[in-house]
Amino acid sequence: MPQESHRRLVQELTSRGYNAEREAVTLLADAGDPELAAAAAADAAGDAFVVTVEHARAALEDDLLGGDPGGEATPDDLSHPESTEGAPDLAEKAPTDVGGENDPTPADELLDGNDGSSTTDDDDTGVSTGAKNSGNRSTEPGDTVETEGSANPSQSASAVADAVGGRSPPAPEIANDVTGRSTGTGQYEEFAGTFQDRYERLSGLLRGRVNHRPAEAIQSMPGGSDAEMIGLVDDIRSTASGHWIVELEDTTGTFPCLIMKDRAFAPLVDDLLLDECLAVQGTLADDGGIMFVDSLHFPDVPRTHKPNTADRHVQAALISDVHVGSQEFAQGAWDRFAEWLHTPEAESVEYLLIGGDMVEGVGVYPDQDEELDIVDIYEQYEAFAEELKKVPGDMEIVMIPGNHDAVRLAEPQPAFTEELRDIMSAHDARFTGNPSTVTVEGVSVLMYHGVSLDEVIAELPEEKASYDEPHKAMYQLLKKRHVAPQYGGHTRVAPEEKDYLVIDEVPDVFHTGHVHKLGWGKYHNVLAVNSGCWQEQTDFQKSVNIDPDYGYAPILDLDTLDMTVRKFV
Repeated sequence: MPQESHRRLVQELTSRGYNAEREAVTLLADAGDPELAAAAAADAAGDAFVVTVEHARAALEDDLLGGDPGGEATPDDLSHPESTEGAPDLAEKAPTDVGGENDPTPADELLDGNDGSSTTDDDDTGVSTGAKNSGNRSTEPGDTVETEGSANPSQSASAVADAVGGRSPPAPEIANDVTGRSTGTGQYEEFAGTFQDRYERLSGLLRGRVNHRPAEAIQSMPGGSDAEMIGLVDDIRSTASGHWIVELEDTTGTFPCLIMKDRAFAPLVDDLLLDECLAVQGTLADDGGIMFVDSLHFPDVPRTHKPNTADRHVQAALISDVHVGSQEFAQGAWDRFAEWLHTPEAESVEYLLIGGDMVEGVGVYPDQDEELDIVDIYEQYEAFAEELKKVPGDMEIVMIPGNHDAVRLAEPQPAFTEELRDIMSAHDARFTGNPSTVTVEGVSVLMYHGVSLDEVIAELPEEKASYDEPHKAMYQLLKKRHVAPQYGGHTRVAPEEKDYLVIDEVPDVFHTGHVHKLGWGKYHNVLAVNSGCWQEQTDFQKSVNIDPDYGYAPILDLDTLDMTVRKFV
């Protein structure tokens, strides 16, 4: 954990309206008077939002730090770091690993409430899963994480700055962002256009598997003919005998398909959602009015998918659902996370990807005002900006909105408005829409807040999608190659010329939030991560039986796609 002097420096700079590069904090902590050094660094930064290594070096060379008048600070001036006597014991507040290559803790211990990693095979797919038993809240943090010491305090300011070095991670690349491209006005024709685009793109992924014939053509084929069709699911109903009729619709019409209950693939009907794209192969009945299905296919992620990796060791922190403004915002956990990012142990964490719900919002659910610590939405974002200043200033940050944020609820959601961006501008974060594909160091991360997970979990059997294992619900979205396939339910969809919710390109990582539960695993070599939240249980959540997993930060190795979950509660 960071030394007390590091912690106080970050707090001092934050109170002055600055965040700081972690190397700058290390430099200032080694000064003879760190608090005076912080003040001088803030003066050197001036109108800038971030205190850099250069600002810290200028502060250390300033006369106010005890150096010779008109000269540089002497080694003696830098050799007396501030005493931490009387500082609180941090052993109970240290971050704890919850998984990783070197963690031998078996999965069953994690599910019993102990820290560890879960890497169990899921059926015969080779899926690695990791989920915490959120029903057991008695888990305690482990021992303090050991970290290497900071730079030698006997070095000069310039030498120390050169030792820790600056860094400038490559800027992430953003794709599939609706921001500035939204054209929908809510007309019926626009909705039809969105679904036509969905059909064309998803059917394109299936045409290599079946010889598609349009519904109109199949209707004119003689009975007993072999038939193959690709369509959106228009209706699902059971017969009196327990069989299933699935109506498929393409751009020419609809056609009924009968799935017999004794067929080996019949359980796949449980996976179906309305409006998703599906391919079937079968034989027409004697009267030609229905197809007896012999096989069905989802767009799906190829089992042969080979994910990209970075060509150097670099990490990204995946978090979501910060909910600043709530009375239950986990302030202590957030502070410990931000402090940890300033330690040498976190020096490889160069990216922070935040999956929506920066603030608690206003009027999102009944009687929410009774659970707000900050009632004005703009003041909530101002408070969030202050929390973000505690994060090292040399990190690349990407943020998408969620359903609690002050953007339109209908998906795809555009990025934050210019007014909100200005409020959150201290860290020069990158703002993009929900969903978006963010490529960092060559690794593509599909970021989606995750509102549709509620619908998937409600519609599918518990063993295939549940709040306790949210990553399994994410597998279903990858199988369907669409982040919100079902229309007309809880997930609101905006009509656009393009369906931005289609998963055209297979991502290397799929990151969601929203459900406030921690879960991760691999589906056909795609790492699916739901990153939990930073909000303790509210009265509303208690009323709907939600026990949140808060204070966890999944840390992803971009060069290997291995992941460690760190715990800050």
